Parts: sequence; C-alpha cells; structure tokens
Amino acid sequence: MRVETDTQLRDLLDAERIAVVGCSTTPGKEAHEIPKYMLEQGYEVIPVNPYAGSIFGRDAYDSLAAVEETIEMVDVFRPSEEVPGIVEEVLARHADRGDIESLWLQLGISDDEATAAAVEAGIDVVQDRCLKIEHQRLV
Repeated sequence: MRVETDTQLRDLLDAERIAVVGCSTTPGKEAHEIPKYMLEQGYEVIPVNPYAGSIFGRDAYDSLAAVEETIEMVDVFRPSEEVPGIVEEVLARHADRGDIESLWLQLGISDDEATAAAVEAGIDVVQDRCLKIEHQRLV
C-alpha cells in the first residue's frame, strides 16, 4: 500500500532492520546522518553502497541481493531516476526471500510508476519523506 497516514507510518517504524541504499561514508551528508540517527535510535542499519568499504563499522554491501541478513525496510538515498532499478532489485529479493516489507524513498525522491509495482507485490511504500523527521515526529 501507499503509506500516507501517521498510523501507517508508525507501523513501518516498528521495523528493526533497515537496508540503506546509497548510504554515505561522508559525515554531514543526509545519506550518512539519517542512517546514523536511526542506528542511534536502536535500529540495525545495513549500508548498501558498492563504493564504500564500511560505514558505521559495518561492511557495506554492493547490492540488496548481497545482503545476508533479513531486511524489513529499504531506505533509499539515490536520485529518482534510479528508483526503477532499485524497485527491480527490491522485487527480485522480495520474490526470492520474501523479506522486504517496506520501501522508503527519502525527501525529493519519488517514482509513482516504479513504486506501483512494489505496492502490487505487497510492499508498503513511502515516497518523498524523511525517515528521521517522521521518526522524531511519531515515535
């Protein structure tokens, strides 16, 4: 479903493990600071960045398919034009392992057409919203 209400957002924030696509090694960048905040709030953050060796003391994975752990939420810090490819990766993993429950696209990131396929597959989708802001507001 397309997640829009505060109740729906709160339900998504019950996730414990978040894979962050585009997680950055650079302090000060939103793609670093927001996952760091979520880590500090007790979430397990799995960095997905093929160009980073490690982030937050964890090895960064090259892709969602390479992540060994179960994933509950995928948080995306990549440009909107990359969303269709990311959704394909999410759908492939969801079909193979059935473990991705939600897809969160950060502020300024959206693609209604691509995310429609995720919704159809039973994955909850949030677009153009900041995970940190919503967490601070609702939890």
